[in-house]
Amino acid sequence: MKIGTIDFGERPLFLAPMEDVTDIGFRKMCKRFGAAMVYTEFVSADAIIRSIRSTLSKMVIDDSERPVGIQIYGRDVASMVEAARIVEQAKPDVIDINFGCPVKKVAGKGAGSGMLKNIPLLLEITREVVKAVSIPVTVKTRLGWDKDNLVIADLAEQLQDCGIQALTIHGRTRSQMYTGEADWTLIGEVKKNPRIHIPIIGNGDVTSVREAGEKFDRYGVDAVMIGRATFGCPWIFRQGEGELPLDEKIDVLEEMLRINVERIDEYRGIIHTRRHLAASPIFKGIPDFRQTRISMLRATKMEELMTILENCRERLRGI
Repeated sequence: MKIGTIDFGERPLFLAPMEDVTDIGFRKMCKRFGAAMVYTEFVSADAIIRSIRSTLSKMVIDDSERPVGIQIYGRDVASMVEAARIVEQAKPDVIDINFGCPVKKVAGKGAGSGMLKNIPLLLEITREVVKAVSIPVTVKTRLGWDKDNLVIADLAEQLQDCGIQALTIHGRTRSQMYTGEADWTLIGEVKKNPRIHIPIIGNGDVTSVREAGEKFDRYGVDAVMIGRATFGCPWIFRQGEGELPLDEKIDVLEEMLRINVERIDEYRGIIHTRRHLAASPIFKGIPDFRQTRISMLRATKMEELMTILENCRERLRGI
């Protein structure tokens, strides 16, 4: 599978772009364990143009995580074009346009999946962003606004005509948010459409490499993108090597913390990392973990968080 000149090989697994989740430390760990493509947190076109520091910091990438994409969202042509040109200067391998985020603060203002209610504008933004930059432009979207407006079959062809070089489809409508089960049927139909020649990337409810393999087999997608199942679990991309030992998993989480503190700063690096720690499935076996989880989420110093992690290591060894 290729996006532009980037060759990802056969059946690649991608890390989904997620706000407050796909920070640089986490991306580097996912890459280490086999993610073929990673994405930054999605960034607002308006915030990019206004040079908001916290937004620009999300666009910092490292050569060790390549290929890497930066995902942008917005609701008008001019700001999306200007933002795309600024993003290109950060030298990502791909610019991805978000037409899929369902949260109210984004979709409710007409951006993200809100664009699914204004297809002509969605297509105009895509067409103009493609023309404005020289690197590959891709799109991530949903099946439609709701079950009565499943537009993805026609929309995929229209987006391809705009010049995008890959399309990621999340198997839900905007109205579903993240409830119910992702429906991959329409994703498969888009892939089987003989008029579609760009790569189709499937997304939604994949929680393991095994499940990703089933999606490849059943729906014929070119790549599978994994999102929420990666929280606190970057080794989810590991293939064919058996289960990673518990000690090594904790080592990985500690390394994520060190990278984020070094590359961002102590306060924000901890905020990013402690979300992963609190969500990581490896701590579920600890009796009465709730209080420890609260301590993780309240920690403001790296030394404090490392002490909590080492305490968890010892408690898990005793189980």
